Amino acid sequence: MKPSTQDKTEGKLHEVKGKIKEAVGKATNDSDLEVSGAAEKRVGKALKWIGRAEKAVGE
Repeated sequence: MKPSTQDKTEGKLHEVKGKIKEAVGKATNDSDLEVSGAAEKRVGKALKWIGRAEKAVGE
């Protein structure tokens, strides 16, 4: 798998995991889990952008 594709895939995975953690944190009133989920979601978005940039540059 190309690095750009791998970064985009990993980014989406982190984004989904972050959304789940954030939702569970809100539902259980666990602010630490909610913050952790939000952070993981942002990491996922960053990885997706890195993958797009690598693809645009041509790796």
